[in-house]
Amino acid sequence: MTKPAAHTAVRALALTAAIMALPMAAHAALTLTLPTGAIQANATQAFSEDAQGAFDLTGVVVKPLGNATAVPNVPGAFNLPVTSISLQLVKVAGGSSAGSALEFNRVNEDTGEPVRVTLANFRIDFKTKKVLADATQKGQATVPNFEIYNFREKTPLGFKYQFPLSISGKQVLDQLFLTEPAKKLFLDGLQLPEFVNEVLNVVDFGTITVDVNAKLRKPVSSRPYVVKP
Repeated sequence: MTKPAAHTAVRALALTAAIMALPMAAHAALTLTLPTGAIQANATQAFSEDAQGAFDLTGVVVKPLGNATAVPNVPGAFNLPVTSISLQLVKVAGGSSAGSALEFNRVNEDTGEPVRVTLANFRIDFKTKKVLADATQKGQATVPNFEIYNFREKTPLGFKYQFPLSISGKQVLDQLFLTEPAKKLFLDGLQLPEFVNEVLNVVDFGTITVDVNAKLRKPVSSRPYVVKP
């Protein structure tokens, strides 16, 4: 790891430790965004068996792009490196995986036309219980901060801090259901048959597991992923 990257990671950890040491009254007025590209911070999207079955039924193939990678030996799971975390009241208010993208591809069986929907630069908003992303249908302009999923916090993310700079945390989000705009995004963007609308109403798309560890890693770019035309 380069010295600037290591210094950035150490500064982020030091700031986290500092905010945890502040009085609660100060926390109420303070929101701190920490860069996490240089430490072990990951969000794993694991599509449920029902979601994967729906993909198979409609011929949808999911492809990781940018920082995102497929999890080895775990079908339907993708790692999205976390590039920043926002803290408020010693709690996580949000987090983002800038530079990561998942591309949903399909071929229209009637026309033979390849179509796709790309979700990029994921963000979790713990206040609204939404997962957002920049959404792009093939041939159309990108819509930033598009609400994709509603979720439940199965386990809360609480940071564990040990002197001098050891910080870790883990959380599982489940009950991932598409928002109404996201259903339309996939129906239109992937040109899905009408019966799929009822399927999307009931499919739980799986889990997102957030895992943060203070160990250093090769820095991950926080540059937003831009969908190619």
